[in-house]
Amino acid sequence: MELLFSKWVSAFLLCCWLIFSVGHSVEGIHGNARVRAVNLGGWLVVEGWIKPSLFDDIPNGDMLDGTQVQLKSVTLQKYISAQNGGGMNVSVDRDNPLEWETFKLWRISESVFQFRTSEGQFLTCSGDGDSVTATAESPSDSETFYLERNFNNRIHIKLKSGTYIQASNDNVLTADFPGTPGWDDNPATFEMTFVAKLQGDYQLANGYGHNKAKDVLKKHRNSFITVDDFDFLYRHGINTVRIPVGWWIASDSNPPAPFIGGSLESLDNAFSWAQAYNIKCIIDLHAAPGSQNGMEHSASRDGTVNWQTSPEHISQTLDAIEFLASRYAVHPALLGIELLNEPSAADVSLDILVPFYKQGYQIVRKYSSTAYVIFCQRIGNADPFELYQANIGSSNTVVDLHYYNLFDRYFDKLTSSENIQFLYKNRQSQIQALNSANGPLVFVGEWVNEWNVTNGSLADYQDFGRVQLDIYNAASFGWSYWTLKCEKKHWDFEWSIRNNYLQLQPGTSSRNMISRVVLLLELACILSFMH
Repeated sequence: MELLFSKWVSAFLLCCWLIFSVGHSVEGIHGNARVRAVNLGGWLVVEGWIKPSLFDDIPNGDMLDGTQVQLKSVTLQKYISAQNGGGMNVSVDRDNPLEWETFKLWRISESVFQFRTSEGQFLTCSGDGDSVTATAESPSDSETFYLERNFNNRIHIKLKSGTYIQASNDNVLTADFPGTPGWDDNPATFEMTFVAKLQGDYQLANGYGHNKAKDVLKKHRNSFITVDDFDFLYRHGINTVRIPVGWWIASDSNPPAPFIGGSLESLDNAFSWAQAYNIKCIIDLHAAPGSQNGMEHSASRDGTVNWQTSPEHISQTLDAIEFLASRYAVHPALLGIELLNEPSAADVSLDILVPFYKQGYQIVRKYSSTAYVIFCQRIGNADPFELYQANIGSSNTVVDLHYYNLFDRYFDKLTSSENIQFLYKNRQSQIQALNSANGPLVFVGEWVNEWNVTNGSLADYQDFGRVQLDIYNAASFGWSYWTLKCEKKHWDFEWSIRNNYLQLQPGTSSRNMISRVVLLLELACILSFMH
């Protein structure tokens, strides 16, 4: 009898070892689990599509920094064109507007602007009687124009002296229109067409001006995410939040213009709320100086990507990482720090990115031996395996993948079943391969239960969400939904849960563990009776 009991105990202990050795758990996550997270997007880094009303009260609010416009002479019926995209003369001779005929606005005030060409030069005019060219590398008074606008998007352009620009019969722009033009068809009147816009932190702050922007952002930061949201996340099994921040948080009391301080207090609050609900925090450096991808969420002024071109920008980014690591390393709620969100593969080379990631890793390790250091995959034409081959750090490292069945023409016409097949064929196989790569853990740091399927039913969305969760649950670090709140319903995690479009399952680590317990206890009993 004693021998039988001894064998049963041995079998049980073996089973326990197997239970806790199978699969990977994330250090710091309660219950031997992986990350089940939600992004707090649009909170401390502004994205206008998430909450468009933030921009509602900006005067001339459709003419913000980075807005792309095309200008057509009403008399010549030709578009203004920067020859070769900039660096040369300006003509008014194009019938169809393309890249050379598209200009990015730099906003000085609600009626004063500078025009940047596709190649980066600025329109410039030395004074009365001179022609407009596209040869200035940086803007000053000669590159600053005063705009008058009517309700039909017709505009007049004048110099500081008051002289109006006109399209001459020679198809050039000259500062010599006599007198003051009306809104009829005359050489000093142009039709303005909007092509694209940006709505990020730069646009909001520069659009409102410092004082008004400070009031708008204070109200937003205090109300958009609150302690009640952490209660909601806790009740629905979310164990982590990924919190995007901008690089200016490192100088929160006096950030560089036009950025607005105050986000640090909100981040502190998030850590306190997270600790109260046993939720962990990932700090995600979402916006870097100069912009790492040209998108509004990187706080780009006009869509230009300059982060990688300046050692000063990279140094400022590392300073921000040091600030965040030193402040939060010992906080019980910190799980990890993501060094840079979505660097552009088209602009940021591995020769720049990998040394930056290595420096960032060492900075975090200076303050914490256990915090996870997260490296985001480059967006665009890049293979995440490139980061596994880079040997960036030795412990608690993670590669972040962003999975959307969107933003690519390939997905435009896929049916619901074809979208799901893509998940199995591409996402699942990639996660399996990376899990087996003997390197950093795998994190699906952004995904959403949305697609380009028109008129998808409730059941379609439930199936799409279920398959994504099944696949992303296998990622060795876990996943994070984008985003907690959004004007677009299916991007809104809270709306999706409350309306049953997204059905969260119990944590797979816990569920699989229970299954293994039952299975292996049965095995233990069989072994004991066999003897």
